[in-house]
Amino acid sequence: MTYHAIQLALQPLFVTITLNRPEKRNAISYELIAELLTAIEEAAASDARVLIITGAGSAFCSGMDLDDLKGLIGRSPEQNLRDSETVAKLFRAIYEFPKPTIAAVNGAAVAGGAGLATLCDFTLAVPEAKFGYSEVRIGFIPAIVSTFLLRQVGDKHARDLLLTGKLINADEALRIALINEVVPPEKLMARTTELAEQLAANSPASLVATKRLLRDLMGAEVDAQLRLSVKENAAIRATDDFREGISSFLEKRTPKWSGK
Repeated sequence: MTYHAIQLALQPLFVTITLNRPEKRNAISYELIAELLTAIEEAAASDARVLIITGAGSAFCSGMDLDDLKGLIGRSPEQNLRDSETVAKLFRAIYEFPKPTIAAVNGAAVAGGAGLATLCDFTLAVPEAKFGYSEVRIGFIPAIVSTFLLRQVGDKHARDLLLTGKLINADEALRIALINEVVPPEKLMARTTELAEQLAANSPASLVATKRLLRDLMGAEVDAQLRLSVKENAAIRATDDFREGISSFLEKRTPKWSGK
């Protein structure tokens, strides 16, 4: 397949997916989601033992593309539900990828971008990286990612991030176990490659079996939580606050919330 929003590099030991919209700070578009899902399937089917995800340019992923964000206003309930299901499918594909995964976070990872960065088995980030689930600041809801975030950082830290919508730096992300390591920019990809080679030196059968066990241990609980999260993600889009949040964000003004 020919990719436009991403780059896929297949190597003997690992596969690298690079979000490749640097002029848009690698913002998430419908095209990028579709290409990511296809590339993840290609990576899973390859002989490579590790998947690496990184971003081109100065950002890892700045969240949803503004043009696509604007288009969310006025979509039908059925369209909103399909959109939510697609996002859930993407996040789950990363979280449950059958081989070890590493995110090499080269800059800001915000909203959906934070999800892409932190759902990998290992997350390495440069000191300048910022992380945040900013959905509540624009009348949205961080529904789908909350299922996974609660498991990663615990209830209190998850509530702090999801309810405030604040951005945190790499050191704070490391402190709460949202990421694994902080790495100087000039050493990020070298350290990522080193970790990938360390993982690839282990038994491929053991790695796949361990990933499968981790997936199955959560099985039914994750299924139920994602169904609820998809429903809530779609429902919030019908509210006045959602429409006002999106409009005010795009118009660069302070929102006037109605609470409806």
